[in-house]
Amino acid sequence: MPTLRDMFIGPWRAVSVLGVTQIIAWGTIFYSPVLTAPLIVAETGWSLSFTMGGFSLGLLIAGLVSPFVGRSIDSHGGHVVMTAGSLVSALGLLGLAYARTPAAYLAVWVVLGAGLGASLYDPAFATLGRIFGAAARRPITFLTLAGGFASTVGWPATHLLIQSVGWRGTYIVYAVLMAAVCAPLHAFALPRSRAAPGAAAGGATAQPAALLPARGLAFVLVTAAFTAYAFVPSALSAHLLAIFGRTGIDAATVVLIGALFGPAQVVARVTELAFGRNVHPIAVARAAVALLVCAFALLALFGISVPLAAAFALMFGAANGLITITRGALPLALFGADGYGRTIGRISGFWLVMQSAAPLVMAFVAERTSDALALVFAAVFAVFALVCFAAIRRPRPGGQPAA
Repeated sequence: MPTLRDMFIGPWRAVSVLGVTQIIAWGTIFYSPVLTAPLIVAETGWSLSFTMGGFSLGLLIAGLVSPFVGRSIDSHGGHVVMTAGSLVSALGLLGLAYARTPAAYLAVWVVLGAGLGASLYDPAFATLGRIFGAAARRPITFLTLAGGFASTVGWPATHLLIQSVGWRGTYIVYAVLMAAVCAPLHAFALPRSRAAPGAAAGGATAQPAALLPARGLAFVLVTAAFTAYAFVPSALSAHLLAIFGRTGIDAATVVLIGALFGPAQVVARVTELAFGRNVHPIAVARAAVALLVCAFALLALFGISVPLAAAFALMFGAANGLITITRGALPLALFGADGYGRTIGRISGFWLVMQSAAPLVMAFVAERTSDALALVFAAVFAVFALVCFAAIRRPRPGGQPAA
């Protein structure tokens, strides 16, 4: 367990720096559109689907640039790449404040997507992998604890700023935060050290000789598992509360149910930090997705009521909190720290592309069939992810696959 001094001096300083910048980046780029989009629609007359389509375009671009971002972090370090990501994001946020035409709006989201791809969890994980090597699992877990508060901070801040300076002014403020806070922190406060090749980790990842190549069946299964899972949180974040509302649950209760998601994520991550040190990330991933599949099964078997909706939100939040950790820890444990940025960049590219498409696909399924079938559709992705995780065999010491 790092001391308070460790969090400000030496390699662990990276966790403190990235904890601050992740909260700002997630709050300004990722969580703000849900509050600003209705205001953009009201002012411009564009449709809500077009307005949110810009956000989906940004996620798509982020997915396309992720492999390049990961390789660049391996080569040059997060202090270079994430600084550039912060500045590009600031340019994109400023562009949103001044976009007046549909073409300009979409062009701005292309820029913002490139910045997003170099600003959120995946480049942060790659940066920690470069700094800590095979010992990066615990720093990654600590970072996700800080990131879990991004919506807690971001949504109230966005709401207050909108009331004070309007949605355009809000994006100007956010551009300043990215340029004046995140970029300098990345450039000047992130450690520039690189872990020694072959450095061992503690706990379950301390097997540097027992690694798989970042190609072939194992890599395909890991990528497929995370890509399939990515559909679920992206689709449900856009539609779940509306689905609960359409069952007759009143709006205030629906909001309270939705609020359970964030604390469940944090509790799951604290639990993993306290008890998961010697548990292999593949076991954590399997348990997390199995929990999510059970949550879907509860709704399928017993229907949607207030208690079951609350239980679903808690189980979903816990599962998502653990999967966020394993997105960084599992590739590290299976494929090693050498070329980790490239590896995680390749995986996150598919994740972000799926994330960009999921809300639109979920909306199409719900409109053409029913809410119940839309939930079944989302559950299929969770089941597929579980099957892929179950099929992955971690290597034994000496390089042979194990169950």
